[in-house]
Amino acid sequence: MKKYLKALILVIFLTSILYLSGSSKEKELPVFNENTPKYVALTFDDGPHYKYTEMLLDGLKKRNVKVTFFVLGSNASKNYNIIKKAALDGHVIGNHTYSHKNLFRLKEEEILEEIDKTNQIIEAITGTTPKYFRPSYGNYNGKILKLAKMETVLWNVDSLDWKIKNSNQITRRVLNKVSDGSIILMHDIYKSSVKAAFLIIDKLQEEGYEFVTIDELLTSS
Repeated sequence: MKKYLKALILVIFLTSILYLSGSSKEKELPVFNENTPKYVALTFDDGPHYKYTEMLLDGLKKRNVKVTFFVLGSNASKNYNIIKKAALDGHVIGNHTYSHKNLFRLKEEEILEEIDKTNQIIEAITGTTPKYFRPSYGNYNGKILKLAKMETVLWNVDSLDWKIKNSNQITRRVLNKVSDGSIILMHDIYKSSVKAAFLIIDKLQEEGYEFVTIDELLTSS
């Protein structure tokens, strides 16, 4: 896993790149040798959804799969029980801002409010302050990373589920792009995305992939 963790740093933007700026782009992680276990992380943004996240959690439990949720504070506050269930099921809960505003357009105090308010909501529900942050639209720069004071996680496989909204097409897109070490971006606010997630999991498990959370990627050795 140590080699894998080094690869993940390409997607986890730590202190050494605090002064880089840019927008969300798919990035390629190194290819590993045949003897390396195949790992993939499913991540879901913009939830929780009162119906579809619940459906997703039930399916994940049946498949014994853990994922990472980057939740909006505004949705988390309205779906307290779903967040609590996700945390109790062993999923990682990350911060995706409070209202999904473009942080590039906000003043420092507004950026802090988007982040801190969501952290407070998640902590009140789960009892744990989130460690991971995904900026809305994947937009970040040095100022945002410094203000967040969290490990900032993007992705390297974009399902485009919010645009496609067809389970089979979403599944094909992800399967065509996934490889060992992929971090897949999806959204748990669409029924089509939840159905696609199950198709993706079932297929990749058949191919020998193991699903892990962002937290597991960083703490495993």
